[in-house]
Amino acid sequence: MLGAPVLLLAACNDDKPSGGSAAGGGAGSGGTGGGSSPKTSVAKITVVPADGVTDAPFTEPVKVTVLDGKLSSVKLTAEGGKEIPGQLAADGASWTSTEPLASGTKYALAAVALDAGKLEADANAEFATASPANTFVGYFTPENGATVGVGMPVSINFNKPVTDRKAVQQAITVTADPGVEVVGHWYSSTRLDFRPEQYWAKGTKVTLKLRLKDVQGAKGVYGTQSKDVTFTIGRSQVSVADLAKDTLTVTTDGQVTATYPVIGGSPEHRTWAGKLVISEQYRQTKMDSQTVGLGDEYNIPDVPHAQRLTTSGTFIHGNYWSPASQFGNANTSHGCIALRDVKGGGDPGTNGARFYASSMVGDVVEVVNSGDKTVTPSNGLNGWNMDWSAWKAGSAV
Repeated sequence: MLGAPVLLLAACNDDKPSGGSAAGGGAGSGGTGGGSSPKTSVAKITVVPADGVTDAPFTEPVKVTVLDGKLSSVKLTAEGGKEIPGQLAADGASWTSTEPLASGTKYALAAVALDAGKLEADANAEFATASPANTFVGYFTPENGATVGVGMPVSINFNKPVTDRKAVQQAITVTADPGVEVVGHWYSSTRLDFRPEQYWAKGTKVTLKLRLKDVQGAKGVYGTQSKDVTFTIGRSQVSVADLAKDTLTVTTDGQVTATYPVIGGSPEHRTWAGKLVISEQYRQTKMDSQTVGLGDEYNIPDVPHAQRLTTSGTFIHGNYWSPASQFGNANTSHGCIALRDVKGGGDPGTNGARFYASSMVGDVVEVVNSGDKTVTPSNGLNGWNMDWSAWKAGSAV
């Protein structure tokens, strides 16, 4: 218990007005005039947390007990008006809240008890729960209201390691309309992704519900979020980069809409194979080989129409510095897939600009015949490279 428990009794006025009958006393008053005193209930109600407490533990239930009587009613209300349910003991001697309290919240409690003589005692208490000292949050993608491609998973990165994965995953739901089974997979203690077995169907509405507030993710570390996020799956577009043929074939809603000559990774720096999801788009960006551990091999300040495929630095992007003859005929890059473009990216008719304009975050680029191994599923948003049984095995619920 924090602080002293509150002990409140129904009280009456024992003073008598001059020359008159006894004054009325409140519930259970037995005053009938003359010299008699009003009767007071002998029931004694105790509330924990006590009235006035400002740092009650939100992980503990509220308890109401009574001596020399039985509780007839208990009402616990959070600020905003939400009533918190509770369980009355069979003997009427105690009541315990049955729903978790929220941190950093004010509560009001009103209790009534009757003694053996049916006289009523009342107790009222107001208190507030403490806010947790240590908290965690989940940074999610995609954003609320986004329209994304069919390969877009729900990806949540936590700012602190989660040790109780089951509790955290149970507080997160992902649903789809039209309905499809969606399963979570833990890549690590700080990352949880959700996806269906196959790519999303175009037009699907996906809803992420985060109910992490006051969920204990690790010892003494509690979540803070209670949020709904909804996004929409746009048209279906999957492109196949065949690096034996050095072509990129784009299929939109079941129809081949474009084929582009490309450059893939060289024998020394082969492109990852597998299903790679576009996670970021830049009309122009800087690419420096030092940021990916390749020393001083390149430093290009203005790469046009760049779209990220892996966290480790694989992009599909425009290229203005390689000879035109290499596109469709040679693999000379450091692992990226390149389409012909112009410096500054200002020509909308180039292959790099056209593919960029037709793409969105969540689109899939399937790389085949690259000569390299399949990309690690956690390297970017690329969980599609894990079969369904393995994916489900990574769920904590």
